[in-house]
Amino acid sequence: VQLQACGGGLVQAGASLRLSCTMSGLRSRFERYAVGWFRQAPGKEREFVAASTWNSAYTYEADSVKGRFTISRDLAKSMAYLQMNSLNLEDTAVYYCAAEKGGYLRSGARNPSTYDSWGQGTQVTVSS
Repeated sequence: VQLQACGGGLVQAGASLRLSCTMSGLRSRFERYAVGWFRQAPGKEREFVAASTWNSAYTYEADSVKGRFTISRDLAKSMAYLQMNSLNLEDTAVYYCAAEKGGYLRSGARNPSTYDSWGQGTQVTVSS
């Protein structure tokens, strides 16, 4: 499966953005993939942001974004989204979406090794 993240940009603190992740190359619409969002700021390691099982039955968020960011899925469109509200300077990073075949995140939603496929990132810059 191939992934493409988009929707990043330059915004002021307090603003909102919605990132989109397009999944392509699925062999059938019944293939189950969980989706995760990670981010990497300059000079820092990649960190977990949010994840969802294939059917959105379970979602996970990092403590730093809980209550501000929401992950969602549209299975019919093979899309995943990350709604980001109340953005602050610490949210500045390149954001990546990733997919885990199987769909249940059994190896852990927060573990990058859980994911089989990664997309190119989209830059989010928050200014004061």
